[in-house]
Amino acid sequence: MSYNKIEKSEAKRIGATAHKNSGRGMKKADASDDQFVIDFKFVKKSFTINKNVWSKIVTDALSVDHSKSPVIMVVMGEDVKVRLAIIEWSDFELLKEGYKNGKDNN
Repeated sequence: MSYNKIEKSEAKRIGATAHKNSGRGMKKADASDDQFVIDFKFVKKSFTINKNVWSKIVTDALSVDHSKSPVIMVVMGEDVKVRLAIIEWSDFELLKEGYKNGKDNN
């Protein structure tokens, strides 16, 4: 399966819309949903994050939609997949607050 088909399949799996010709076309990043601009990284064993990598992800996300937050979705493994999201701390705090409020209402 081609890389583009894998990205499209993964976007569909998480309820996001894949970007046509991502990285090569005018619309950067790989997919978007209501809140995030998503860049997929498919790796066998590891993924390295550094300031330059994150800076590019943020720049690409801003070029797609200023109102959405950047996220790197790391899909790790060959047979069994582990999926991780790398997000900004402020988004993590919002998720924690939403989770806490949901637990308080039960």
